[in-house]
Amino acid sequence: MAKISEKTLLNMSRLTLLSNISRSFLTFVFSAVFTVSASFAEAPADTTKANAAATTTTSAADPAAIKEGESLFKANCKSCHKVDMDAVGPALKGVGSRRKPQWIRDWVHNNAAFRAKGDKDAIAIWEKWNKSEMTAFPTLTDAQIDAIVAYVDNAPATTAPSDTTGTKGANGPATGGGEYDTVILGLVVVVLLLVLITLLVFLRVIKKYLKEKEAGLSSEDKELVNQKFDIKAVVKSKGFITIVSVLFIVIAVRACWLGMLSIGVEQNYQPVQPIHFSHKLHAGDNKINCNYCHTGAYKGKQANIPSLNICMNCHTHVKKGPQYGETEIAKVVAAYNEGTPIRWVRIHNLPDLAYFNHSQHTKVAGIECQKCHGPIEEMEVVKQYSNLTMGWCINCHRETAVNSQGNAYYDRLLKVHDEAKRKGDMTAEEMGGLDCSKCHY
Repeated sequence: MAKISEKTLLNMSRLTLLSNISRSFLTFVFSAVFTVSASFAEAPADTTKANAAATTTTSAADPAAIKEGESLFKANCKSCHKVDMDAVGPALKGVGSRRKPQWIRDWVHNNAAFRAKGDKDAIAIWEKWNKSEMTAFPTLTDAQIDAIVAYVDNAPATTAPSDTTGTKGANGPATGGGEYDTVILGLVVVVLLLVLITLLVFLRVIKKYLKEKEAGLSSEDKELVNQKFDIKAVVKSKGFITIVSVLFIVIAVRACWLGMLSIGVEQNYQPVQPIHFSHKLHAGDNKINCNYCHTGAYKGKQANIPSLNICMNCHTHVKKGPQYGETEIAKVVAAYNEGTPIRWVRIHNLPDLAYFNHSQHTKVAGIECQKCHGPIEEMEVVKQYSNLTMGWCINCHRETAVNSQGNAYYDRLLKVHDEAKRKGDMTAEEMGGLDCSKCHY
């Protein structure tokens, strides 16, 4: 039997050691990937549980009453109240368990008259919310008010709105990337660092092992074992230069891509206006309807900037404001007397290649102003709340149910929708809302 040389044994040992280390490294990487995947899967699972719980709660009430209550809530309450968070008025979630049905009905029908009767709870709520007068709804029946309560008590909880500017799919940040791009980039960097650390440990173990077998090594192998780590040689090596170059190109391309996606996006644009006009005071505190000033919002393509005649309807008599005194109102009066229009700075401005009609959305579709403009009644200085990108509009057309209740405009379309046995409510997408010619013609 031929005798195996020392050098052959050494090479066999190297291969065995390399195999063991490679197997360990692959096991570690697989475990890390599995752990990250599991952590990402955890959130949707929780969300599913929450949605299931919400569905269970909803099913406890009459579905027809809840659906009717949702429509009534959106038509009458949404501008001042949110289901599960405070807005102009308090959050309404759970009001059915906090108050008796008759108390709620009396409050909604005419809360001023209800307070005048001396109800302590009604007076306490009025004082807590800065004595803001809630609109009376004497035309709502008791059954309709009960339906609204059923809806707000059974509506699924909403998550805290993530930045509506973000781009997740079609509705993602105007700037493109989004949170998942950052996570993926971070994972790539972590994996590369792990690979580098593993290689350094591997080389250290190999050198230590070969050092112990140095006596049987050739002169070339001894030179390899005894060489010292040279950082300059590593930096000048082709592999290091290639890796750095690739990373630089990837980061530069991503930065350019995000920069290009942000061109023309004016989200959070909040210019200084020539007159300090507070929407919070007018639309919020004084409850002036948007349509009173923006006369075209419900009947034309443009919402229109209010004319000075509209301003003077009130300010002929109101000469002093709670925040700026007579200063700002005097500017309005002076401009009116001089016949000079006020040069308001436009905030929301779609590109000329896009067609948008206010009345189609507000009058026909029944969309609230806040859907696009945000909580305008809470803004001292108006800003562009939504990013108004094409993806944002498309996502709305895909997800927003058409408000068809009592609107004959949609009768034939609803008939086709029902005959096709399509699941869920009818959306703008099903009416051709994603056709290019709808907005670009």
